[in-house]
Amino acid sequence: MNHAEFVQAVAMRPGVSPMQAEPITRATLETLAERISGGQARDLASQLPEELRVYLPKPNDDAVPFGLAEFFERVQARAAVDLQTATDGARAVLDTLRAAVSAKEYGDFVSQLPKEFWQLTGPAATRLEPRRIGT
Repeated sequence: MNHAEFVQAVAMRPGVSPMQAEPITRATLETLAERISGGQARDLASQLPEELRVYLPKPNDDAVPFGLAEFFERVQARAAVDLQTATDGARAVLDTLRAAVSAKEYGDFVSQLPKEFWQLTGPAATRLEPRRIGT
């Protein structure tokens, strides 16, 4: 998926213009990069178009712990949109990431997010919950 296709896919999901989808994509990727480890951000960036990779650099490897509400607030502030647009846009970016990167890579970065983020991402594709026999 190239840059234009990625932004167009983000725009189509919440029904925003490609002009608005670009800053939402940038804001979501920058905020996601803060929330996951530096190594994971670099791995994710390696599977994205060159124009999107610049939004995922991390000077250090530490993830910054914050919840879903703060994630949306950070996207909102960075993209300069209302909270509903930020929420819908972030969900669209994550849905587009699921289609743009390998299932393993998607599962790897989702596994670094707390369960409350699953409303955006769904459970990690590679995470299987153990079944307990007899319970």
